[in-house]
Amino acid sequence: MGQAIGELLPAAVGVAISPVPIIAVVLMLVTARGRVNGPAFVIGWLVGVAAVGAIVLLLAGGIDMTDESGPATWVGWLELVLGVLLLLVAVREWRGRPREGDEAAMPTWMDALDRFTPVKAGGAGIVLSAVNPKNLLLIVAGAAAIAQTGISAGEQAVALLVFVVIASVGVAAPVVIAIAMGERSRGLLDRLKTWLGRNNAVIMAVLMLVIGVKLIGDAISILSS
Repeated sequence: MGQAIGELLPAAVGVAISPVPIIAVVLMLVTARGRVNGPAFVIGWLVGVAAVGAIVLLLAGGIDMTDESGPATWVGWLELVLGVLLLLVAVREWRGRPREGDEAAMPTWMDALDRFTPVKAGGAGIVLSAVNPKNLLLIVAGAAAIAQTGISAGEQAVALLVFVVIASVGVAAPVVIAIAMGERSRGLLDRLKTWLGRNNAVIMAVLMLVIGVKLIGDAISILSS
């Protein structure tokens, strides 16, 4: 299981530090319903990540992910495709980054966060974790990394739990800070939101580049063995 945890770490960290979901939960925390909507968002996020990971593992359970020499050849092709897709996302993010002096554009739906109910906040957590294409690619990559190690179903479940916890640190941290510090957290969270908004594209471009290159390298290793 140690190998599985080592393999899933890059993808889990990539999901954890996705800037837009962190900005969303920070904005929720400063609204009138922040103390309820923030945790609801995190719960939705946990559900989304766990659901996608579990689906991938269940599908992989009915397929032979390994052969006598290691991961099956088709796993290498899957990782190659995922790696190339992540590189394309990296290029898109880098080209779309704000230029010097430009204002970072945020999704228009964020303007409605102050009107969200806990149910909508939870739904937003599910959408931003499981439906967002960038995170979806990373979750699939992380779950595939677990499945290809050939560990038992019980160990896969534990590894997935580790993945979910790590992938949720980014959105959970602002909630913990807000609860622990109360009103004193507003300044810190506002600075975090501003910094993430300004550097969102660059952060995601670097993340996708690093993880994409790793997946391509792993794929080449599998396909050439």
